[in-house]
Amino acid sequence: MIDRTRLEAIVRRAGEIALGAWPGHGHALEVWEKAPGNPVCAADLAVDAYLRRELESLLPAAGWLSEETVDHPERLARGLCWLVDPIDGTRDFIRGRPGWAVSVALVSEGRPLFGFLAAPARDEFWSAEAGKGSWRNAKPLTASRRTRLAGARVPADSLAKVDRMLTTVAKPNSIALRIAMVAADEADLIATLRWGFEWDVAAATLIAREAGAAVSDAFGQPLAYNKRDPRAFGLLVTAPAIHAEAVDLLAERAERLAR
Repeated sequence: MIDRTRLEAIVRRAGEIALGAWPGHGHALEVWEKAPGNPVCAADLAVDAYLRRELESLLPAAGWLSEETVDHPERLARGLCWLVDPIDGTRDFIRGRPGWAVSVALVSEGRPLFGFLAAPARDEFWSAEAGKGSWRNAKPLTASRRTRLAGARVPADSLAKVDRMLTTVAKPNSIALRIAMVAADEADLIATLRWGFEWDVAAATLIAREAGAAVSDAFGQPLAYNKRDPRAFGLLVTAPAIHAEAVDLLAERAERLAR
């Protein structure tokens, strides 16, 4: 159906374009706010334009949904759709920190088929194919197998008092890279309790699921993609054995915050 070698080359090149503008290598960068507290930079738009041109050429039948492109409902009539975040973790990118990635997923009938994260500032390239596994730099991934929630590793700067039975580990700004940490057994749990967009997580959740992690929304329900409203409330990616306990821990807060 698709030339995977060419697809990987496109995503890798997108990462190179972003790296070529990254302030961490001393490059000056044009930055502004789409809305208060929501920064965007020229590199976001350059990567988005490149990916749209190349991916639509690779698979013209697929729709398009990206953080940096105006959404068009015609994608809903297509069985296939590209979900793209040209730079996930823009704040780290702008500050010259390495915790960012180019995120690309191909979704079929609401489920990811392929997922890629290009994180060249970290010398990492993550990939997954539905039913065939996931990899970082071509090495197969096996997700965390932790069996107890207490002491679970969470990428976070700090924890609320109610969560202090958990253990913090280093947190990249990119939500996709935090999800990938569970896939690589570098974290046991990633949880959010807010409305989030499909393009942020589609690639990374496939990488995590193919590595053996449990993936759901904040209420423990399956995620679907290429919906009319491309959002879900909360995200929970965990070692399988602690998923139910994590859902219970978050239940009251999720109910309150989702209203």
